[in-house]
Amino acid sequence: MSTLPQTRTLPVPDGLEGERVDAAISRMFGFSRTKAAELAAAGKVLVDGAAVGKSERVRGGAWLEVELPPAKDPVRVVAEPVEGMEIVHDDEDVVVVVKPVGVAAHPSPGWRGPTVIGGLAAAGYRVSTSGAAERQGIVHRLDVGTSGLMVVAKSERAYTSLKQQFRERTVDKRYHTLVQGHPDPMSGTIDAPIGRHPTHDYKWAVTAEGKPSVTHYDLIEAFRAASLLDVKLETGRTHQIRVHMAAHRHPCVGDLTYGADPTLAARLGLTRQWLHAVRLGFAHPGDGRWAEFESGYPDDLTGALAKVQEESA
Repeated sequence: MSTLPQTRTLPVPDGLEGERVDAAISRMFGFSRTKAAELAAAGKVLVDGAAVGKSERVRGGAWLEVELPPAKDPVRVVAEPVEGMEIVHDDEDVVVVVKPVGVAAHPSPGWRGPTVIGGLAAAGYRVSTSGAAERQGIVHRLDVGTSGLMVVAKSERAYTSLKQQFRERTVDKRYHTLVQGHPDPMSGTIDAPIGRHPTHDYKWAVTAEGKPSVTHYDLIEAFRAASLLDVKLETGRTHQIRVHMAAHRHPCVGDLTYGADPTLAARLGLTRQWLHAVRLGFAHPGDGRWAEFESGYPDDLTGALAKVQEESA
């Protein structure tokens, strides 16, 4: 059930001295800057008792009062089969799946489609109870429009171990992506911070205030209008490969959200970004031995790649 709005009052930390109101609210309450700006525009943000706009600056020690939006109904896991989701490994600690396109990792506000967690529940799998209720067992995610390998923790020790491995960047996450044009250099590293897009809440972008993000890439094969890359993620930010390749002026083919050519996507029959998690390796939480899994391309990506190859012949 939804609840009435709540007002929270907190002193501005000294470390946020000089920050914009929307940035300070974002940092203090975990909102996106767009949502924070909306609250300020609606007169729901006071500093020392006076209403302020989103671009005003805060000082350390000032009292920030924010009227929070009503709490939303809790997100629940719905157990329903997921067509095309493949189980590639299962033991007492982990289950490794190949997530199809169009499937989210876990339920979230506004998403009514299938989820990996819901699919596992429908198949009778019991996962770790660690984590928020709607994403128990989830230690990493793939975008709805990205297919490929995911590991889900079944035991509590697996959840703790895998979360630590992802945090310490020891997990080997490999992706293949078809990008527009030809990156220069053909192999390289993109080291650029990623944060919320300043004007579009549903997107991410390279921003000075973003979190450190590192992507390594190597050319597999160059075609007339595109390049197939092997990508290794050092960090795991939302939309990281998509954002970094777009910032590098070589967006993933089919990724219209981040500036890909819609004509090329249509010609290749793509309705999503050409991006697939092909390999996943980690120290198994049970015995510490290295475990590694691989996944081939799904049909839509295979078909698009074949057309690119034909056009380059």
